[in-house]
Amino acid sequence: MMDFAFFQEVFLRLLGGVPLTLQLAGISLSIGFVLAVVLAIALHNASPLVVLPLRGYVALFRGTPLLVQIFLIYYGLGQFRPSLQAMGVWWLFREPYWCVILALTLNTAAYGAEILRGGLQSVPAGQVEAALACGMSRGLLYRRIVLPLAFRQALPAYGNEIILMVKGTSLASIVTLLEVTGIAHQIISQTYRAIEVFICAGAIYLILNFAITRALAWLEHRLSPHLRPPPAARSATLKGEAA
Repeated sequence: MMDFAFFQEVFLRLLGGVPLTLQLAGISLSIGFVLAVVLAIALHNASPLVVLPLRGYVALFRGTPLLVQIFLIYYGLGQFRPSLQAMGVWWLFREPYWCVILALTLNTAAYGAEILRGGLQSVPAGQVEAALACGMSRGLLYRRIVLPLAFRQALPAYGNEIILMVKGTSLASIVTLLEVTGIAHQIISQTYRAIEVFICAGAIYLILNFAITRALAWLEHRLSPHLRPPPAARSATLKGEAA
């Protein structure tokens, strides 16, 4: 028989980890998005001498598990403590919170760069040529034409990356951070009821990602007015369905 009181208690305790989960995902995605835009533009336009190291970085972080990256940053770089102290950055690498932020940021920047690079390549060459013919500078061209079109094309794929990052925050528990999964492990060690606890944890991640998908669907709808039927066509469709 299912113990609903236990489920309720566990669910409420796990909710305490949601702010940290959203904080890890939000900070890493925000910084990672900025890095991804810069990397995507560089990969799209830069010379081979610049592109080759960037491709190496993207291949490294896309080709290795996020779990390994967190371990290497948190545990691996700790072996170079004297050098990091001399450079004044030991405060960053001694805290598991910042190590997880760094790993998530570098990971999502690599994936996001490839997604946005695909978006940049999808921008019609005719629109770029027309903008240049009108006398637009390169900066204005990217700000008014290229980047808006690229973002709109890349949004569905980037939405998947956002969801993966939210789920990826669960790996923060391996370096003692008490987000949702970390609290779940703590409860399991006290109650030995893993199935019920992970059902509640999975439900929380499902709710978070459902909210994100709806927000992304709304954003995609707002950014694609040309794909929406005009009001007259919508009313005609509704009348036809009613009939």
